[in-house]
Amino acid sequence: MAREALEGVRILDISTVIAGPWGAGILADFGADVIKVEMPERGDAFRAMGPLKDGVSIRWPSMGRNKKSITLDFHYEEGKKLFLELVSQSDVVIENFRTGTLDKWGLGIDVLRKANPDIIVTHVTGYGQTGPYAHLAGLGTPLQAFSGMTYLTGYPDRPPVSPPFALADFIAGLNVVIGTMIALYHRDFLKGKPQEVDISLYEGIFRMEENFIAQYDILGINKERSPMPSGASCPIGTFETKDKRYVIIVCSTNPVFEHLCDAMERPDWLPKYALAKDRLYDPQPLMSALTEWVAGLTFDELKEKCDKAGVPISAIYSMKDIFEDPQYAARQDIVEVPCEEFGSIKMPAVFPVLTETPGKIKWAGPKIGAQNDEIYKDLLKLTDEQLHELKQKKVI
Repeated sequence: MAREALEGVRILDISTVIAGPWGAGILADFGADVIKVEMPERGDAFRAMGPLKDGVSIRWPSMGRNKKSITLDFHYEEGKKLFLELVSQSDVVIENFRTGTLDKWGLGIDVLRKANPDIIVTHVTGYGQTGPYAHLAGLGTPLQAFSGMTYLTGYPDRPPVSPPFALADFIAGLNVVIGTMIALYHRDFLKGKPQEVDISLYEGIFRMEENFIAQYDILGINKERSPMPSGASCPIGTFETKDKRYVIIVCSTNPVFEHLCDAMERPDWLPKYALAKDRLYDPQPLMSALTEWVAGLTFDELKEKCDKAGVPISAIYSMKDIFEDPQYAARQDIVEVPCEEFGSIKMPAVFPVLTETPGKIKWAGPKIGAQNDEIYKDLLKLTDEQLHELKQKKVI
């Protein structure tokens, strides 16, 4: 059996809800031994988040997949001792408490390094570990607003809008993976010092806003919101077909615009509009013509013409569309996983796709403390009597 890409890496996931746990979950998909540390009885708050079926979260099976759940309360001295024993046998701790919380609990970086000089600690907070806002509470949707993204999203004559899912958290989760893997490479391959990884919820989005940063700095433009990227490409937008389907068409490069001219049989637009600067100077004639052309075709007719000419186009998909689409099916992007609560449940497949060490889903999110015996008895060598006493004291 082929080795997994992250085989031999042990991660203590003491984070909660989305950003940290989601990042840890991606690492688990590729073979990291991720131990999910949860509070006794109530567990991760994500377990109670909706949507729910019969009071059970339908999101937990995917968020908790491939992890081993143990219960442990750090507020007890016995709990701290057990946690530090786990740290001594691990590579990474992922946490997302407010800045300074671990120090307050007596589990700051110096204490963790005393237990394990090689430990890597990945912090996830709203505003990061430094700065005047470092100690403030932070959740994804407010931090999306802080990042500048919300200001840019929506129509100019209406209030700004936020995406219908926790985008800031998921982007932060990706950066958890990136930062943790960089730190592991630096420690293990380059033989460098173990380090702390500092992830905020807002900076992952802000890193993507280089266009607007440059506009404000160089051109003095404070970009206002629009429903589509504007000022860089033309034509671009959402268009409605004859059979009432919405599509996205974007001509982000000059060659793509030439392809659109071929699809629309408008050679007269060249060379007048061959360059982006010419199209952006007065975009309305092109936008009006494209709107009218799309409105005169069914989606299938439009798709055939655009595909043949090499014009990128997509219908605006609902989840129903995704479930029925052959591309998603061919890529096996939706997988069905056995699940104790629901019998089985569909969830996103492992991504990214690797040819030699592909990730896999071994199990859905476990019950709270499902691996207590495995971790405490097999890894930490506790006896049944010791476990019983810890349970009685509600340490685990």
